[in-house]
Amino acid sequence: MNSSRIEVMQFLAKQIDQEIDEYLKDIDTNWQPSDFLPESNHPDFVKEIKEIQEQCKELPYDYMAVLVGDIITEEALPTYESWLIDIEGISKEEPQGWSKWIRRWTAEENRHGDLLNKYIYLSGRVNMQQMEITTQHLIADGMEIGTARDPYRNFVYTSFQELATNISHRRTATIAKQHDNLQLSKICGVIAADELRHARAYKSFVAKIFELDPSQMMLAFEDMMRKKIVMPAHFMRQQGEKIGQSWAHFSDAAQRLGVYTSMDYANILDSLIKEWNIGNICKLTDVAEKGRDYLMTLPERFKKISERVSIKAPLDYKFNWIYT
Repeated sequence: MNSSRIEVMQFLAKQIDQEIDEYLKDIDTNWQPSDFLPESNHPDFVKEIKEIQEQCKELPYDYMAVLVGDIITEEALPTYESWLIDIEGISKEEPQGWSKWIRRWTAEENRHGDLLNKYIYLSGRVNMQQMEITTQHLIADGMEIGTARDPYRNFVYTSFQELATNISHRRTATIAKQHDNLQLSKICGVIAADELRHARAYKSFVAKIFELDPSQMMLAFEDMMRKKIVMPAHFMRQQGEKIGQSWAHFSDAAQRLGVYTSMDYANILDSLIKEWNIGNICKLTDVAEKGRDYLMTLPERFKKISERVSIKAPLDYKFNWIYT
C-alpha cells in the first residue's frame, strides 16, 4: 500500500477519542436489547409473548423475508469486525487508536442482532433453526466486497453501507407501524438511529482523508463505484443451496416492498458526492480529475436505470426461515 495511506491513518488515529465521543454512545447509559423485550421474571411474561405473536401474525410474507434477512446480516458481525481490524494502518495490538474505534463500533452493532433475534424468536413466525443455519453459513462463507485491505476503499464502503442499513431498518420500522406493530417499529427505529450515527462517523473519516490525500481518496471512491457496492450479506444462502443463492430473492423482496431499492442506491451515491463536496475538491492529479468527472455523472445514470427497473412479481421461491 502507498506509504501516504499509512501516514494518513496514523495521523487520524490520534483523533479517534474525539470521534468516539461524538459518534458512539456511553455504554452505561445506552439502550440494551432487554429494554425492548418482555422480562422473563415478570408475572405477565407469557401474556406479553402472546401479544407479540398476535402483533406479528399479519405481517406480510415479503416483510418477514426482509426482516429475517436483515437479522442474518446483523448476526454476521464477526465477519465485519475481522475485516475492519485487518485494514492496512490499523494495529491489532494497539489498544487505542483505530482498534479502539472498531471494538466500540462492534460493541454497539452487536446489540442489533441480539435484539432482533430475540424478538423474532418470540414472534412464532420464524423457523429459528433454519435462520441460524443461514447465519452460520454466512459467517463461514465470509464476503468479497472489492476493498482489499485499503482503508480508503473500506471507508467508502462503510459510509455507503451504513446509510443503506439505516434506510432498510427505518423502512421496516415504518411498515411495522402501518401494521399496528408499534413494538417492532420502535425496535427497528432505534437500530436505524444507530446506523445513521455510524454512517456519519465513516463519512467524517472520508472527509478528513480528502483533506489530507485528495487525489488518492478520489481514485479510491471512483474505484469502488466502478465495481459497485455489494451488500455484506451477498453470499447469503439457505441450507442445501450454493453460495449467494437466496440473496437475489431477498433483494427482490426488499425491492417489491420498497425497503431498499435501486433508486436508494443512486440517492445514497448522490448524497455522498454532495457530503464530500466532490465537485469542489482542489489540487487533484489529472487522473483523479478524470475520476471526479466519472463520479459526478454517475448518480443521474443510476437514477435513469432505476426508473426502468420494474418491481418483480412474487416468485415461487420459499424462504425456509418463515412459517407460512
